[in-house]
Amino acid sequence: MSTFTEPAIYWAGLAPALVILGTAVLGVLVEAFVPRRLRLSVQTVLALAAIMGSFVLLAGQWALVAGETPMTGEIANGFDIDPFGVAAQGIILVIGLLAVLTMADRTSAGDGAFAAQAADRPGRAEETESLHADWMGTEALPLTMFSLGGMMLFPQASNLIALFVMLELVSLPLYIMAAMARHRRLLSQEAALKYFVLGAFSSAFLLLGSALLYGATGSVDYSEIAQVSRLTQGVGPGWIVPAGLVLLLVGLLFKIAAAPFHSWSPDVYQGSPTPVTGFMAAGVKAAAFLALVRVLVFIGMTVTEELGAVLSAIAVLTMLVGTVVGIIQRDIKRMLAYSAIAHAGYMLIALISINRLSLSALLLYSLAYGVSTVGAFGIISLVRVSHGGAAGAEATDLDSYRGLGQRAPWLAAAMTVFMLSFAGIPLTAGFVAKYELFLSAALGGGVWLVVAAVVSSAATAFFYMRLIVLMYFRQSEGEGVVVVGSRGPVAAAVTVAVVLTLVVGILPQPLLTLLGSAAMLAP
Repeated sequence: MSTFTEPAIYWAGLAPALVILGTAVLGVLVEAFVPRRLRLSVQTVLALAAIMGSFVLLAGQWALVAGETPMTGEIANGFDIDPFGVAAQGIILVIGLLAVLTMADRTSAGDGAFAAQAADRPGRAEETESLHADWMGTEALPLTMFSLGGMMLFPQASNLIALFVMLELVSLPLYIMAAMARHRRLLSQEAALKYFVLGAFSSAFLLLGSALLYGATGSVDYSEIAQVSRLTQGVGPGWIVPAGLVLLLVGLLFKIAAAPFHSWSPDVYQGSPTPVTGFMAAGVKAAAFLALVRVLVFIGMTVTEELGAVLSAIAVLTMLVGTVVGIIQRDIKRMLAYSAIAHAGYMLIALISINRLSLSALLLYSLAYGVSTVGAFGIISLVRVSHGGAAGAEATDLDSYRGLGQRAPWLAAAMTVFMLSFAGIPLTAGFVAKYELFLSAALGGGVWLVVAAVVSSAATAFFYMRLIVLMYFRQSEGEGVVVVGSRGPVAAAVTVAVVLTLVVGILPQPLLTLLGSAAMLAP
């Protein structure tokens, strides 16, 4: 008779993510049973309550993992708990909170970011009827919660199976949400198709790499793969583990839009609903980078020299592509897409030589970049094309932002703060994050990479400053643009993002101390 061994699961360690995922399931039931006119309010309250509840549970976990006798180890088969993982979850929750607020907004124009019904064919009678009925695709919020739950568990994954499952949990809802834009539906559906097809390729690379690592070591656990790799060096085919690791990294590098795996990013950013673009740019990048850290700390130690050369080359190429191509963009969403690519290059240099300073710097950079990104895309969602005074789709051409400082002073000021943070100007969170990141890379022996990053950062400041000049020092041309008002959620998200960006930039020490305690991740 076969016996069944009950898995040991520390449910309290999984509780923050389970609250998010449980709310996502509840949100699906809301879509089925709650009247359509009430769904947006119910979904928004559920999502925000779940995120706040998850914050409370995460604070309790932090007290356990960062105390005098820290509790670390496996909380379930394939997931670990440690200060780094808990801090990563906290950062992702902050991004998720801001993203939910931007998605839940109904503007003064009476519309939102999402199609009335995603299944309606663009331009057909059924879409017109849905729009006249004032519907909105509220299923985007439970999809967001599913993806957010996957993002929270992604950095805690400690074996290859859990890594792949969390990658798909993060990605599948986003493939759907990318196709749900209320305006420019065909462009949105094209973006979703590109994201899905190229995402499938990235998953295939990750699976093939996992298969090679399992075949070479007989295990899917990071720590066991590293141990077997060290014991069997020089025995049998020596290329299998490095090849498997490189293929595994390709799957993760796709998610952070590192060159040459970045080609999906500009088109998907441009076509997706603007709040989804912000969530994708901030949340997916943070989750994938922090998951990549755990892979490199455990498995990457076995091929340090070869891997360092590969990551250095990718980092330089990523900075080069993001900087050079970003300068010539005239669409603000595509400009921010190439900005995100450049920032991915900066973050990669912290992974060349991993130490406690580089881990804390990467956590800080994920927070600073993520907060500013969600806030910037929240503002973009309010600047619209005018059709005889009526608001249409987002006005994403850079010239649409001419004179925004006069038409909407608060939005222009907030966007200025975010652009200055992206550029790394002092008194913003972006400056502190870049300083810590570049310092950790220099101390780790990557001085030449830091020089390349500083040159790239100076060049990217051009397209951030160009937007500021357009907003304050150029007059608007005609009446082709209208700024719609937020009914609360987007305004709240932008305000919180501005406050966090300035507070971290002016008083960074408490957060630096906290993240320094979180940078405990040892094989």
